[in-house]
Amino acid sequence: MCGNNMSAPLPAIVPAARKATAAVIFLHGLGDTGHGWAEAFAGIRTPHVKYICPHAPIMPVTLNMNMAMPSWFDIISLSPEAEEDESGIKRAAENIKALIDQEVKNGIPSHRIVLGGFSQGGALSLYTALTMHQKLAGVMALSCWLPLRMSVIISNKDVHILQCHGEADPLVPLVFGCLTVEKLKSFVDPANVQFKTYPRMPHSSCPQEMMDIKQFIEKQLPPIN
Repeated sequence: MCGNNMSAPLPAIVPAARKATAAVIFLHGLGDTGHGWAEAFAGIRTPHVKYICPHAPIMPVTLNMNMAMPSWFDIISLSPEAEEDESGIKRAAENIKALIDQEVKNGIPSHRIVLGGFSQGGALSLYTALTMHQKLAGVMALSCWLPLRMSVIISNKDVHILQCHGEADPLVPLVFGCLTVEKLKSFVDPANVQFKTYPRMPHSSCPQEMMDIKQFIEKQLPPIN
């Protein structure tokens, strides 16, 4: 690993129940850690899949009055036209690509890896996946947006995307999800983009969303006979 992730502790991992032939790397939201998501994935695990939930480094966040907290990059404001931390987003994406490279070295090819995340982590997973040169099995983008959407240079147009959003989200409103899915469909094959919304779901997850995530993982990462 390189860059500012050196300060972050080792990821929370749910090991495969048998030999791991695929992996899910999932990035938590602002102010959180990977532990809660690791527990969630343990509840829907697929036997041949390893789940890796890294922890973001601690940094001051402009949105939260410069308080230091786990954050993948700085967030200045949560409005569609807000200034973005371009250098921080690009640095964080390189760190996630390094994590993917490590799994490839461990014997899991990139096309057997699903990248995903929630909120800020989902935003980073989308940006990272679209700017990677290696093929990924898919991306899961939950309650999030696409960072640097006006300037992102797409390297990976052949990617399957599951995007999910709560219809009652007060922090990252549903309109962010709707704008994001339209943008994604202009970058990749629209047939490869699924957009699911959940009535009454706030800025969190729900059992139906977890089942949709499980189905996506099982479809994109089938067992190798």
